[in-house]
Amino acid sequence: MTYKAEYIWIDGTQPTAKLRSKTKILPDGAEIPIWGFDGSSTNQAPGDRSDCVLQPVFTCPDPVRGGDNVLVLCEVLNTDMTPHPSNTRAACVEIAERYKDHEPVFGIEQEYTFFKDGRPFGFPPGGFPAPQGGYYCGVGADEVFGRDIVEAHLDACLAAGLHISGINAEVMPGQWEFQVGPVGPPQVADELWVARWLLYRIAEDFGISATLDPKPVKGDWNGAGAHTNFSTKAMRESYDAVVAAAEALGKDPQKHIDGYGADIEHRLTGMHETAPWNEYSYGVSNRGASVRIPWQVEVDQKGYIEDRRPNANCDPYVVTRLLVETICSAEQEG
Repeated sequence: MTYKAEYIWIDGTQPTAKLRSKTKILPDGAEIPIWGFDGSSTNQAPGDRSDCVLQPVFTCPDPVRGGDNVLVLCEVLNTDMTPHPSNTRAACVEIAERYKDHEPVFGIEQEYTFFKDGRPFGFPPGGFPAPQGGYYCGVGADEVFGRDIVEAHLDACLAAGLHISGINAEVMPGQWEFQVGPVGPPQVADELWVARWLLYRIAEDFGISATLDPKPVKGDWNGAGAHTNFSTKAMRESYDAVVAAAEALGKDPQKHIDGYGADIEHRLTGMHETAPWNEYSYGVSNRGASVRIPWQVEVDQKGYIEDRRPNANCDPYVVTRLLVETICSAEQEG
């Protein structure tokens, strides 16, 4: 007998990478081997040196096919087994290992938007729905669009064993969010990439596409982000460490902006619960700041911060690496 292994990887498309996958049939009981693919078709290699290597790094049950079938997230390597230039996970692993004694933990809020027939799901043909406001955490067919897909995706993530911790409708019709965490790096990013793949795959069955575009509709509509909640052992024990983390992120904010997703300036405008992309700020319970300290954290005098800048289309390996490196190095120095 055999089982199916769906190999998933992140390609070399710029400025925003795409997910790719293909299926390998393996004998029952066989270990999951390295595999290869044509990098010239994924923006990862020229045609005359097109072979790239798939190195399995994270495996979970396949909730789409069921049975003993599995999903296999892979790093992309060169044929000499070194990390491919498009492989951002390798650097994330290095930083996570360097600062593991700080016990970093993440929770990432992944926003996305459903599209059908070239417009957001729930938008009328040739026009716009009522202004945003009533759709957030809404209920009812006049305010919520795509719940059947969202519920199927949630069930799939749970069946896969991912650390998905919630879902909610967002402020624009057809816009939703799911959360992954609390998990440490690089696992939180591994699981987010798999959850994204499951979102795309399940939406296929409904004839709907899902996009991580940070500003899918121009004008007076919220963009889509990936608010990233972060803590270290020190932050979970001391409010001073929480404030120090927020201040550390303000020392070189452009480094983070550069790694937080393409077209970030379209979303971080200073409107729609964002801070301007070129200004850094933090505050308690302030959703108009770059970094929010939740009110309960101030009350408890310990906890975490929420970096509100990452785009929905960010690479979570890059985001988590930057946060760990910036905050944990500051803790170490000081």
